[in-house]
Amino acid sequence: MWRAIVIVFAALIGGAMVAHAVLAQHPTTGIPTQPGQQAFGAIAEVVRLLDADPATDWSQVDLERLRQHLIDMDQVVMHAAVTQTPVPGGLAMDITGTGRTEQAIQAMVGAHARELDRTPSYAANAMPIAGGVRLIVMARNAEDVKAVARLRGLGFAGLLTEGSHHAPHHLAIARGTLLHHAR
Repeated sequence: MWRAIVIVFAALIGGAMVAHAVLAQHPTTGIPTQPGQQAFGAIAEVVRLLDADPATDWSQVDLERLRQHLIDMDQVVMHAAVTQTPVPGGLAMDITGTGRTEQAIQAMVGAHARELDRTPSYAANAMPIAGGVRLIVMARNAEDVKAVARLRGLGFAGLLTEGSHHAPHHLAIARGTLLHHAR
């Protein structure tokens, strides 16, 4: 009998600890913490950072330019057609679209190829094709089977996430200090 009581008591304590840990990670404030739309959240975050920086030159701030860039990101990720072909040591991708999507592809993929090429993991090159861009990304060590498999597994969408330049890039666009950016 005592054994059963000890087991029940331990289970209750364990359950209480798990519940406490879950609630501590997600406190109930009565106010939603997510903005409801990612582009809105990205812009709101940049506004908070600009407000917190006393050196912000508001005469140079251009949040519309950031909004246009976020639209481009959405077009490329959600609306571009991507054909991926394995090549020795990497992956060739034809990224195409029409209208605004094609413009977004042309504005973003070449710049992202340059960012990938700066990393220690990849050699990347982008060239214009009808309706978009051909992106070729190779593992720096083409003999590294795991690296090549990872690159191919990431594919176009995963490769877009590589690097830590996105958030600083968005802040620079909003500040008006990134002059070479197409949008």
